[in-house]
Amino acid sequence: QVQLVESGGDLVQPGGSLRLSCAASGSLFSINTMGWYRQAPGKPREWVAITRGGITNYADSVKGRFTVSRDGAKNTVYLQMNSLKPEDTAVYHCNIVTAFNNYWGQGTQVTVSS
Repeated sequence: QVQLVESGGDLVQPGGSLRLSCAASGSLFSINTMGWYRQAPGKPREWVAITRGGITNYADSVKGRFTVSRDGAKNTVYLQMNSLKPEDTAVYHCNIVTAFNNYWGQGTQVTVSS
């Protein structure tokens, strides 16, 4: 059974950086997409970055500030977040869609505040 576990969320000042991790356990086959999403209080979940076929697309709100990377040996996907803004405050979730299933992690809280 596949599980996704996010970590790395924290309280950070505006302009700061964080790196989120998403560790996948279990066997993953036929991956279609890997993505990061976020949900702020009172708002719907929104996509942040989605990787398909080795190409990552970023939401306009994070483009140039966030970067996705992957360590295949560790089965871990990272989201490097720089120049953080208060509006980046949200619970961040990773997502993997395969030909057979749609997996979500439990989320990690990122709070950007002075």
